[in-house]
Amino acid sequence: MIRQFIDFLMSFGPWGLFVHAMIDAIIFPVPALFLQIPLSLLNPSSALWLATVGFIGCLLGTPVGYWIGKTLGDKVLYKWLKKSWVDSATGMFQKNGEAAILIGSFTPIPFKVFTILSGALHFPLWRLMLYAAVGRAAKFYVVGALFYFYGQAAEHMVGDVSKYMLLIGVPLVALFLFLRARSRKKRAAKEAEAAETAESIPASTGESAMEQAKTTPLPLSKDEPFRQEA
Repeated sequence: MIRQFIDFLMSFGPWGLFVHAMIDAIIFPVPALFLQIPLSLLNPSSALWLATVGFIGCLLGTPVGYWIGKTLGDKVLYKWLKKSWVDSATGMFQKNGEAAILIGSFTPIPFKVFTILSGALHFPLWRLMLYAAVGRAAKFYVVGALFYFYGQAAEHMVGDVSKYMLLIGVPLVALFLFLRARSRKKRAAKEAEAAETAESIPASTGESAMEQAKTTPLPLSKDEPFRQEA
């Protein structure tokens, strides 16, 4: 039945891919790659256009999957999986949610897993959209570029594209997270140093002002000289 539905979408060309990519981010179990490839085979010169259509459809479907996860995600997760698995995955996702989305967005795994899980775990939507845009653009356009430049011969290359993207993408994601953590650590250290400096300046200024007040005689009023002569 799923195969028949994909064939039905294929009959609509780019619009079918648009719908497939959108529902891939919401609920459909088959990744949009399985429709992008046969459509690109039919007309390799339009492969980049197909990649753009699929990319836009995925981005439009992402907030819908997120909303489903945010409203029904906990019920779905705990209904389908063991509680211990969900609790463990929740802890891992909260610590490394960015890595999970970035890596998952260009693998053959249906993207709905990540959109629904992001909503269920209340991951910020703007971050999900940002990382989805980066990861899904890489996936759609790498496949599209292969067909655009190599034509139908790219069919034999696509089988390994996810593997190579993982081999390249995982180190890049790890490097990105490392550099970001390092940048945040440096920024936090600078902010702490600035706070300590701000606290020390008023204290020293106040002490010097008090010492100066003790050693400096008070000015005489207008009537003071007459009192002294009297």
